[in-house]
Amino acid sequence: MARIIISGGGTGGHIFPAISIANALKEIDEKIEILFVGAEGKIEMEKVPAAGYKIIGLPVAGFQRRFTFKNVTFFYKLIKSMWKARSVVKEFKPDVAVGVGGYASGPVLKVASGRGVPTLLQEQNSFAGVTNRLLAKKAAKICVAYENMQRFFPAEKIIMTGNPVRKDLNFSQRNDLEALRQEGLSHFGLDAKKKIVLVVGGSLGARTLNESMIDGMQKLASDSSIQVIWQTGKLYIEEIQKKTVGLNVENIKIMQFVNRMDLAYAVADVVISRAGAGTISELCVTAKPCILVPSPNVSEDHQTQNALALVNQSAAILVKDTEAKEKLIDEVMKLIHNSNLLEKMKQNIVALAKPDAAKQIANEILKLIQK
Repeated sequence: MARIIISGGGTGGHIFPAISIANALKEIDEKIEILFVGAEGKIEMEKVPAAGYKIIGLPVAGFQRRFTFKNVTFFYKLIKSMWKARSVVKEFKPDVAVGVGGYASGPVLKVASGRGVPTLLQEQNSFAGVTNRLLAKKAAKICVAYENMQRFFPAEKIIMTGNPVRKDLNFSQRNDLEALRQEGLSHFGLDAKKKIVLVVGGSLGARTLNESMIDGMQKLASDSSIQVIWQTGKLYIEEIQKKTVGLNVENIKIMQFVNRMDLAYAVADVVISRAGAGTISELCVTAKPCILVPSPNVSEDHQTQNALALVNQSAAILVKDTEAKEKLIDEVMKLIHNSNLLEKMKQNIVALAKPDAAKQIANEILKLIQK
């Protein structure tokens, strides 16, 4: 019976692909034993058990590039995590260790490779993360989602797989899309005859997207031919509800969080979003024309690089974070009423989709065991 460690996390962008890989492995062989290792207090400690998998947390934390007291405890936590990783690897005896990015994968994969366990990396972004770059030398294979990743990794180890996405969002492998759309229209209380814009800034919310929406709300509200689903995130919902009291914005559905993203994507004609790797993969497999506003608050500005991979293929429109309040809503209004451009963007973005990413990565993991 194969035993596999999957390590990493810190954000949904890391952990949801990891869960998709685990599910794909189980579909191939339900007897495979999978153990997740993440960072204590991070999202994986909640989401992994909810998906039915065991997880062990390490006290590891990221190193801050600016001076902060957190860096004083960084090395202590790292050493403690290395000792715990040794214990986990020794006890679990994995056949393969998989790293999905994020600092939690560092100690586990370093220990595993040191004990002769083959390792596989999965890099979601077009600009490789620090942890994966450090682990690449010892890795047997590196699964990527973008071209030209030989800038960061040995070319002979790279396999182009794309990023795994949740099964319910893999529209290319569903045959119930019209029924899903009708369910979505009913779920959100929308008119099938009007265009629909979906605005998502993550579960916490994205300040720039929310401020741009507030500034452009009257333009959106005054156009009776469009409707909006606006996920504000939990940090901003109260503020936005106060600012919209008494305004005639019946065509704008303001929500803290969208629980059924499959329904939201099914009804959307245009999506406004940040440019995280996981989100971009979802936009590709759901074939959604999009306007991307990359977050400036990420390492190496990798969201801009992610967005440009689509923009360069005429599959998305990019609006800079610093220009969003001025330009975003005008770009939305132009795009939503341009049927020819919408169809062109839809065709271009779906051509970039990798619907079998999770299964392909799972097969690469199993090949390492066979070797």
